[in-house]
Amino acid sequence: MASSMITKVDGRELTLERVFQAPRELVFRAFSEAEHLKKWWGPRGWELTVCNIDFRPGGVWHYCMKCTDKNQEQFYGFESWGKGVYQEIVQSEKFVYVDYFSDAEGNEAEGMPAPLITNTFLEHEGKTKLVSHAVYESAEALKSVIEMGMEQGITETWDRLEEHLQSVQ
Repeated sequence: MASSMITKVDGRELTLERVFQAPRELVFRAFSEAEHLKKWWGPRGWELTVCNIDFRPGGVWHYCMKCTDKNQEQFYGFESWGKGVYQEIVQSEKFVYVDYFSDAEGNEAEGMPAPLITNTFLEHEGKTKLVSHAVYESAEALKSVIEMGMEQGITETWDRLEEHLQSVQ
């Protein structure tokens, strides 16, 4: 049974919340270990073809999502590179990172939004409530990612996370 996502937009801040049917430690590991991330990160029809993660403060997560779904015609074969730079990590509780668009070499994309994201993992009746709070440089920057379809992408990504969590429990 899929849990619905709650989305709140307030100026330059975006908060997403969802309850996952899995223990907190497992949900946290799904975000911090490459072998988990490769199985669920990205919208449906996209795969992580590169996933290099150094999960520590100051460490970098560099990845490539590639569209492998021929039904997504204009995106089929397209690669989207991203880079997270970790600021703070509290094991099984939260991590904070700056989320960049990047190129294959890890250079940050000029002019693209780079929010500071805090993911918090809360015990919730034997399940895990994930609260993802993103702060963008401006309300316009946040509006631009919403217009890119970010909400659908996150919903599909978190649906895939729920399916992955069910498959490994």
